[in-house]
Amino acid sequence: MSDGASVRVALTGTPGTGKTTAAERLSVPVVHLNDVIREADLHEGSDPDRGSLYVDLDATRSWLAEHAPDGDHVVESHLAHLLPADRVVVLRCRPDVIERRLRERGESPASARENAESEALDSILAEAVDEHGPDRVYEVDVTDLSPDEVAAVVEAALAGEREPGVGAVDFTDYLDPAAGIDEGSDVDSDGTSTDEGPSTDEGPSTDEGV
Repeated sequence: MSDGASVRVALTGTPGTGKTTAAERLSVPVVHLNDVIREADLHEGSDPDRGSLYVDLDATRSWLAEHAPDGDHVVESHLAHLLPADRVVVLRCRPDVIERRLRERGESPASARENAESEALDSILAEAVDEHGPDRVYEVDVTDLSPDEVAAVVEAALAGEREPGVGAVDFTDYLDPAAGIDEGSDVDSDGTSTDEGPSTDEGPSTDEGV
């Protein structure tokens, strides 16, 4: 699939963008990082208000170094972009769609809205570019794509058949004062709180949270 050395793709995005569903359709090994963080206790306790875990990113890096699959593979999580990777695919989705999906999943209205706002603010994309540089980040608007189509995009990035690119997606129209959106919020849609590091309501949270 890749030419020579094995390639790790970080598959990331706000909770509700469809990362896990797409990852289940990939033909390469996938590390579902939020599950690993819970099962391997790669965290430093939980946030009682959000029910999320404070992720220990150093311990998570060490776990990946020791346990990641040989050969090409994908690491899937809203925190995956904060860890070592050769390429980073950031799934983007219209904030109103994210908000609806998270509500259907059982998230509180406040949590769903915070995650939708995080998506409108490009929070995860900005972190990914900061961590890896724009030449290794693939921003993809998946709002109107099927899970199989999203998986095909990830496979193309892994195989080097797609060019990196950022900046083509703009959801700032969601940040309408009339909708009650506060542009200063720092909460990611997976329950990750970027004030303290990642955290998740889909899983661990961190002082870098899941």
